[in-house]
Amino acid sequence: MEENFTKESLAKKYGFTPADFEQIKLQGISLDKIESELLLFQSGIPKIYLERPATIADGIVKLTSEEFQKQATFFDQKKASLKLKKFVPASGAASRMFKFLNEFLNEFDHENETINAYINRKKDKNLPTFLAGIEKFPFYEEVKSKIKQLHSNYYSLEGHEKSYQFIKLMLANDHFDFANKPKAVLDFHKYDTHIATPVEEHLNECAFYAASNSVSHLHFTVSENHENLFKKVIDDVKEKVETKSKTKLNVSYSYQDKSTDTIAVDMNNQPFRNEHGALTFRPGGHGALINNLNHLDADVIFIKNIDNVIQNHIEEIALYKKGLAGVLLELQNQVFQILTAIDRNEVKEENIASIIDFMKQKLNIDVLEDFYKYTLENKIDYIKNKLNRPIRICGMVKNEGEPGGGPFWVRSFKGNVSLQIVESSQVDSHNLDQVRILSKATHFNPVDLVCATKNYQGQKFDLTQFVDQSTGFIVHKNNKGKEIKGYELPGLWNGAMAKWITVFVEVPLVTFNPVKTVNDLLKPAHQPQYEN
Repeated sequence: MEENFTKESLAKKYGFTPADFEQIKLQGISLDKIESELLLFQSGIPKIYLERPATIADGIVKLTSEEFQKQATFFDQKKASLKLKKFVPASGAASRMFKFLNEFLNEFDHENETINAYINRKKDKNLPTFLAGIEKFPFYEEVKSKIKQLHSNYYSLEGHEKSYQFIKLMLANDHFDFANKPKAVLDFHKYDTHIATPVEEHLNECAFYAASNSVSHLHFTVSENHENLFKKVIDDVKEKVETKSKTKLNVSYSYQDKSTDTIAVDMNNQPFRNEHGALTFRPGGHGALINNLNHLDADVIFIKNIDNVIQNHIEEIALYKKGLAGVLLELQNQVFQILTAIDRNEVKEENIASIIDFMKQKLNIDVLEDFYKYTLENKIDYIKNKLNRPIRICGMVKNEGEPGGGPFWVRSFKGNVSLQIVESSQVDSHNLDQVRILSKATHFNPVDLVCATKNYQGQKFDLTQFVDQSTGFIVHKNNKGKEIKGYELPGLWNGAMAKWITVFVEVPLVTFNPVKTVNDLLKPAHQPQYEN
């Protein structure tokens, strides 16, 4: 009955046809979801209200090297009884990584100008860096070899012509096609014996910190059309990594569920239709992956981006990862003790103060002022509600001007204050006070999470129940020359985890080595270390 009412409403208000409803059904999307998204475009999404930046001793824990080592040892002692898993969002193509090179190919006047003339004309700062370091890229020899095959006169070519042909071949659809492949399968690191992709580096890392009883579980989220590329890379290197690490590696994959796609609208907030008159749906962004995470069965889940890998210092990276996991297990143990005591009716009025102190000091949980007026029964219900949640420990690095989210204390519309990872686009850029708070962030989110998604009775939480649905994004896109608007779901480590117990811990910059552009591969973290 309710669905029929929604159908009538959508048909009347937006001109939906029987063909539209069939398309929505095939997509696996509920009509209520469609209607709520269309209403969001009309009403807009409220901006986040920043209370203050999270800083050391005010939302961010700073551990000494000895404390990190102690927590890592604690984790090592406990992990034999735990199932560990590493979760790596890896579905994105590498298009942004090669954006400045694609722009060069599109705008360079090959017949009438030199590359230097193009650089001066466009004031391009990225291309000179790329060309100066070209021989240091891990794919240099392979691309150069192919150019020689295709150009018999290679050695007589001018230097700028060799560079042009190199870039052209790298990105050509019928050759290397780097920009259209997932970052995960590109050559990142050159070793004496081989060249490694991010996939291989994540396998290596798993053996160092995400293995128990000589078994490790690694889960990639992938695009359906790229899965075979992943499988080929893993088939090529898995046995080698297993032998070297003496660890069995179980690798699994999942796709971003089509039912999490969102409807696109035109600039008048009416459903956008393609040239065939069909509705247009867009992927819901990385926030959709909360569903993929929800299907994983593990006691501890490490989350890390596909491009944040390192050629050197893997033991140091492992120490900090295990240290974060130790913090997680220690806090989880205390939370579970309180929840178990509640079930046994062992929590009395005289215990409340110490529990609340633990919640405030260790878990950053804001307690309502009226709490102290509650009856004992209501106080216990309140505590159980706040503590019986998934837990995430998030590594935070000192702000070095990298784009992306940061840690803040955020005030909700109900007046509650909580720790959140906030993107700049979520903040009202017209509110000078909010912009000032945003600019004072001392730390940055490197996507370095360790999570516990089971409750004190060993049951999996339904993670979709802990999403703040009001924290999505409206984005402006271009569809074949037409401006459209899309809705992206609350980000995986932003609104999708907004109602989790959240603890931020400072980690050193050595743990953060993303490859956002191809030139990042020239940084020391991605280059071989030669001994003098």
